[in-house]
Amino acid sequence: MKKNKVLIRPILTEKMLKMQETHGKYAFIVDNASNKIQIKDAVEKKFDVLVENVHTIYVKGKSKQMNTRRGITRGKRPDWKKAIVTLQGDQKIDFFEGPKS
Repeated sequence: MKKNKVLIRPILTEKMLKMQETHGKYAFIVDNASNKIQIKDAVEKKFDVLVENVHTIYVKGKSKQMNTRRGITRGKRPDWKKAIVTLQGDQKIDFFEGPKS
């Protein structure tokens, strides 16, 4: 798997912003087939930081239904994988500035 395909996008919620400030943890939506070693390498290479720990969570998609003129339409959101990355020391990632080139 290519390293630029491992990280899909960061998760920027209030809960994760608080975790970034207090514990130095960052969350990403990652490819379902990626493992912890690939995630660690991709974060270290893209943001030029040292990763201490990686936790992965497989999130199941929610079932949805919608009433239409033709009846009830049922569907499902896709399953996705979340990675919570802990950085070493006082290192930080600035998502709004972008990766270092």
